[in-house]
Amino acid sequence: MDHGLIAGAKPASAGGLGKITTLIFAIAAGLSVANIYYAQPLLDTLARDFGMSSASVGIVVTLTQVGYGLGLIFLVPLGDLIPPRRLFLAQGALSVLALIGVATARTEAILLASLAAVGLLAVVAQVLVALAASLATAAERGKAVGAVTSGIVIGILAARFFAGLLADMGGWRAVYLTSALLTAVTVALLVRVLPRKGYRVGHEDYTAVLRSIPALFLHDRVLLLRGVLAFLIFAAFSTFWTALVLPLSAAPFSYSHTQIGLFGLVGVVAAMAATVAGKLADRGLGQRVTGVSLAILLVSWVPISFLPTSLPLLLVGVILLDLAVQAVHVTNQSIILGRHPEARSRLIGGYMVFYSFGSALGAAASTLAFAMAAWPGVVTLGAGFSGLALLVWVRTRGLR
Repeated sequence: MDHGLIAGAKPASAGGLGKITTLIFAIAAGLSVANIYYAQPLLDTLARDFGMSSASVGIVVTLTQVGYGLGLIFLVPLGDLIPPRRLFLAQGALSVLALIGVATARTEAILLASLAAVGLLAVVAQVLVALAASLATAAERGKAVGAVTSGIVIGILAARFFAGLLADMGGWRAVYLTSALLTAVTVALLVRVLPRKGYRVGHEDYTAVLRSIPALFLHDRVLLLRGVLAFLIFAAFSTFWTALVLPLSAAPFSYSHTQIGLFGLVGVVAAMAATVAGKLADRGLGQRVTGVSLAILLVSWVPISFLPTSLPLLLVGVILLDLAVQAVHVTNQSIILGRHPEARSRLIGGYMVFYSFGSALGAAASTLAFAMAAWPGVVTLGAGFSGLALLVWVRTRGLR
């Protein structure tokens, strides 16, 4: 396939990413990460179809997240060792099979095993971030990372809504069959636009690559700082989004899962911030963007605290929170990917482990905070994570 036949698609040797190739990366990353979140609005239906109790059906989400965490550690670093066309073709084909496995599952064991595999393979989104940084020119690295991250943000925030919508139209199995079809199409597009030649990969031993990940973060203080910031901002992010369903699904609102999913669509505005933050990072303003964004994150909890008194103020808080988190997230990635170009996939994998632990902590702590102190407890917890992140940045702002 001649890359010139797809407008804007440029191989690595052409010195950057074309607009169409970047768009395909963003779409593929968004669809991939969305697979992790489809099950959340479907838990009631899955529990009924598979005879699972309401207390145990949470294992559906847990296994998907566990699979994703394992993928970050063991699969993302393969991007430094395997040519991208081969890697995405293999991971994409396996993702399609895993999604079909979920859609056709007749027993609880097959369902859970397939969902774990879906989570494991969803890390292709992070491999795409690292690949975009590698193929982009140095002057456009932040912009490219921001564009792909925008796709991921949209995938995360829109997944719950569209899963509920598709399930209402054709049942929960239609969600995963549709995703399998879309995944197959995007993999075909990726294989056509990815470089056949000119992309260099390392020749290290796989186990040596895995061992190098903690060493990179422990010996580079900037990497460690950006990982800590990721841990804290995603703890705040997860605190809000995990707990939001609790007051909105109860009186006086009693919203359905589809209606609650609409709040996620409001947060898509944050996807725009991802691209802007990347451009500013390219101009050497990453530290300033980080500080301003962390301040916005802390302030966002003020309008959020007005739930259930004022939904309009809640929506303002949603936009501010998502905008701030994604701006810091893109800036973090742009900075760390510029420090060790030969290890970009493993850097993304290591960085996203901080993200995963932060998200897990926020999810677990938020439900406990809500049980103990209702919505004010959630706000206090989220503001605490946000304030700590700002304090860490203030204390280390001279570190570059």
